[in-house]
Amino acid sequence: MKIAFLGPEGSYSHLAAQSFLKTEAPKGERRVNDWDECIPFRNFAEVFSAVENGRVDSAAVPIENSLQGGVLQNLDLLQSYDDLYAVKEIVVRVDHRLVYKQGTKLSEIGRVYSHRQALDQCAEYLSKQLPFASLRETESTGFGVSRALEDPTGKSAAIAGAHTEGLRGGFVMSEESIADEKNNYTHFLLIKKGEKALPSQSSRVFFSTVCPHRPGSLLELLQIISKYGINMTKIESRPVKNKVGDYRFFIEADCSIGEKDVQDMLTAIRENTLECKLLGAYCAQE
Repeated sequence: MKIAFLGPEGSYSHLAAQSFLKTEAPKGERRVNDWDECIPFRNFAEVFSAVENGRVDSAAVPIENSLQGGVLQNLDLLQSYDDLYAVKEIVVRVDHRLVYKQGTKLSEIGRVYSHRQALDQCAEYLSKQLPFASLRETESTGFGVSRALEDPTGKSAAIAGAHTEGLRGGFVMSEESIADEKNNYTHFLLIKKGEKALPSQSSRVFFSTVCPHRPGSLLELLQIISKYGINMTKIESRPVKNKVGDYRFFIEADCSIGEKDVQDMLTAIRENTLECKLLGAYCAQE
C-alpha cells in the first residue's frame, strides 16, 4: 500500500497518512509491512493526480478544519475527478508549536514560516510575542520547518505540529501549544480510485449537487433529504466554475451507502437537480 500526502515528512498530512496506513493493514495485524510507505508530494494537485494515474494506491487529504471550515482546494479537486472517492475518515488533533533556534530570544526572530492555516490559527500569539517578525507562507508546515532550519543566522522560526521529529542544527520546539484555540481538529479523508473501493456499508455519505438557478431550489433539495429521514452533518457551497452565479453544494449525510433509502434519495436528487455526484462513503471516526 502506497499513500500519497502533502509533504514533506512531518506535516499533519504525513501524520494522517501514517494513521491511514495502519488502518489499511489486514485484520489482526498492527505492523505496517516493509513495502508499505507514505509518499510526499509538493502540492494537493499532484497528490490527487498520483491516485488517478496509479502511481499510488490512495491519498490522505485534509477536507475540513474545525476552526476554518472546508479545505476548498481539496473539495474542488475531489469534484474534478470522475473516478476518485473518499473511503475512510480520520480526525487529527492540531497542536501547533513554535520551532526555533535554541538560545534565540523571541525578539530576535525575524521570520516565521508555516502553512497559511497555521499562521492564521496562531495569529494572536504571533501578534503579541513576535509583532515584528515577517510571516512567510509555505505549502505545508513541514516545508516551513525546512525553511527555518536552512537559515544560517538562526533568526528564522516555524510553526509545526507537536509530532514533528528530526529537528537538527540546535533547533527546539516550544513546550506548549501556541495556537489561539487549543481545541482544534482537522478531518482527513482517504481517497481511492474506482467505485469498487467504496465500502458496502458506511455511517456517512458525501456527495455534491447543483440546484437549478431559480427561487426555492435549495429548499426543494433539503426537502428531498428530509423526506428520507436523513440527517445532514454538513453542507458547504462553492461557485461552479465558468458559471457566474451558480453554486455547487457539498453535503455530508449521516447514513449508509448500502441502504435502499439512501440510494433512492440520491436518485431523487439526480432527477431534481442539474447534477449530483457521489464523492465518497465512510465511517465516522468515534
